[in-house]
Amino acid sequence: MPARRRLACATALVALATVSCSPPAPPPSASARLSSLAEREWQWRLRESPTLASSVGDHRFDDRLPAETLDDQARRAKDTEAFLGELDGIAPASLDDAGRVNREILRAQLVDRLDAFRFREHLLPLNADSSFHTSFAFLPMSLRFASTADYENYLARLRAFAAYMDQNIGLMREGIRTGITQPRAALQGIETSVDPLLVADATTSPLFTPFAAFPPAVPPSERERLRAAAVNAIDESVTPAYRRFRMFLVDEYVPKARATLGARDLPDGAAYYDMLVKRFTTLDLTADQVHATGLREVAALRAEMEQVMRSTGFTGTFDAFLTFLRTDRRFYASSPDQLLKEASFIAKRMDAKLPKLFTRLPRQPYGVAPVPEFLAPKYTGGRYNPNPRAGTEPGYYWVNTYALETRPLYNLEALTLHEAVPGHHLQGALTEELESLPNFRRYSYISAFGEGWGLYAEWLGKEVGFYQDPYSDFGRLTYAMWRAARLVVDTGLHAKGWTRQQAIDYLASQTALSIHECTTETDRYIAWPGQALSYKMGELKIRELRARAEQALGPRFDVRRFHDELLAHGPVPLPVLERIIDAFIAKERAT
Repeated sequence: MPARRRLACATALVALATVSCSPPAPPPSASARLSSLAEREWQWRLRESPTLASSVGDHRFDDRLPAETLDDQARRAKDTEAFLGELDGIAPASLDDAGRVNREILRAQLVDRLDAFRFREHLLPLNADSSFHTSFAFLPMSLRFASTADYENYLARLRAFAAYMDQNIGLMREGIRTGITQPRAALQGIETSVDPLLVADATTSPLFTPFAAFPPAVPPSERERLRAAAVNAIDESVTPAYRRFRMFLVDEYVPKARATLGARDLPDGAAYYDMLVKRFTTLDLTADQVHATGLREVAALRAEMEQVMRSTGFTGTFDAFLTFLRTDRRFYASSPDQLLKEASFIAKRMDAKLPKLFTRLPRQPYGVAPVPEFLAPKYTGGRYNPNPRAGTEPGYYWVNTYALETRPLYNLEALTLHEAVPGHHLQGALTEELESLPNFRRYSYISAFGEGWGLYAEWLGKEVGFYQDPYSDFGRLTYAMWRAARLVVDTGLHAKGWTRQQAIDYLASQTALSIHECTTETDRYIAWPGQALSYKMGELKIRELRARAEQALGPRFDVRRFHDELLAHGPVPLPVLERIIDAFIAKERAT
């Protein structure tokens, strides 16, 4: 055997012996398996929902829109079953405390996604005040426009919108066929959310906004070409798609939508609403238990409202006082600018109070802006609209300046504290900074936590000097009453057979909300069952935990440390939050 071959054989034998004698690599730990699964599932979410990816600052898929056919829904459910099966193979006892929380939250999200598929929620891609078609119209707000490539990606999305629209119409047609539609009563005027997007001049579309001004990185020689391409995409793809959608709504969907109201009237509707109660409260409660809680809270708040009403000097009945508040012009702004300036001043006053309540504040700022015109007629009085921390836009507190005679100033302090600071902006922006959390927790919204915090934030204003005017204090109470009444109304509509008018009348008799808001809010609850339960149930738990901490710690209780701990873990289910605060109390006692 030649020397070269003998050397090669010897080398191979040594290598083989080394391989056979080396101990096998240890299997990955349960913690490593969970981390790997969570990241793979998160990357799957980003691929399946390119718009989600954009909204969290991941720009790999900025040229795409989600695929929404029935086959896509079934494929996603199958993938989710596989993720859940893999997760269930990781025993909770094999994880540390943080790992068990991650597993618990991820499992709840996967189960909820499968439940949504089982009850065919994908056949309901719109609700009473917004849907996929309005979300697309403010897509530019969450995108990056720093280069020519960014504009090209956006143009690809504009061109893809026609197919995306047709896929959603296909889902809604399947909903008509199977009896899974929104209630007809909640769809009155739904076409008004489409009309502002049917533009004769593409340059007036909200989707053309990024082309009104370019960053320096886009060469002047490219700008006219990009503008022309945008006009073409809006004229040829976007506007015709909106026109088809409006025609479909008016001529087909609304006439064939179901005449019933409650979620219980959908196929397997009682079980569906039970699932929604769990989704939006994160608690094991029945609809009857939630309804009873709402009635108790309404009674308690009504007594407090009567007391504040008397402090104003008003001598009439409660109903007469509500009429007075709804009709006296002193309580309403005379122009959109006045309403926005009032909201901005309240927000700035609260900014100055934040160091009394927190030791850690978010880096991302926020702005105050009107609700976009195309959303405003059926939209709520205000809402927070986040933007990626790494982008060039702040978060926005949107104030609805439509129908000013329905937007009372006495509610504005409570609304501002809920939507801006210390409410949704502060909580959401701090969560995005929690880089130690897995992404599926940083960028997921747990409604009972988030909306419960928002309502608690309204109450916090009392602690730092807001609501000095008795009418504003009544506004705070009417907002608290509104959230308590939601527990009664939502369960009434979806589990107890209430009519639409019954719900409107109940809100109107218990709160100082305008009749317009009582109507739009009722339609919101009809079309989005369960979501309204988040607010009061979440706030009750947060206030219960604060009272527990205050009682246990006495003079050592520090509200800033309590708030920091409450927000340090991102949104969590309420039972998890209870464990977190119990551990906080034990730690504070020990130190």
